[in-house]
Amino acid sequence: MIRAHPDLAGKAVLAKQLTVESTREQASAGLDSLNAEEFAAFTRLNAAYRERFDFPFIICVREHTKQGILRAFETRLAHDQAQEGETALAEIMKIARLRLFDAVSDI
Repeated sequence: MIRAHPDLAGKAVLAKQLTVESTREQASAGLDSLNAEEFAAFTRLNAAYRERFDFPFIICVREHTKQGILRAFETRLAHDQAQEGETALAEIMKIARLRLFDAVSDI
């Protein structure tokens, strides 16, 4: 479940291969309009995170700005494997809860 998530502001975004929900969520944090410096920072941090934990960085972007996400990357890179696995799962639960709420609200 964790490894299925796309990188934030990564290749899937550029190739427009995200789900409608992921596209909307990443746009809500401004990840669809990064300048060159911000894009380079996300690319560097995505690579460092994957290297350290062997899964993509997952955060409920609807609760953050792009600056907050970059700070979270830096903080979470200091976590150990177990702590970060738990954090990633907690973030997936937040994302799922918000998406379920959206689905029910649209009925």
